[in-house]
Amino acid sequence: MDVLAIMEALAEQGITVLLKADAERMAEQREPWTFVASGAPLRDDILVRTDAASVEQCLEVCLPRLRELGLSLPE
Repeated sequence: MDVLAIMEALAEQGITVLLKADAERMAEQREPWTFVASGAPLRDDILVRTDAASVEQCLEVCLPRLRELGLSLPE
């Protein structure tokens, strides 16, 4: 999975993407990764967000939702 290509594809469609690794949550053995997508193309100010143990898990949750909302993403 090409995370940069996914983020670029979202940005090109007007979506702001944040991918965060939280050192404090990592030290506490909690889900350290956060993925957030927002922006004008999402209806009614929808925010697509999740916390997970890995980047891949974040994308597994968020990418299907973004596709349901009509965004075009690389496989």
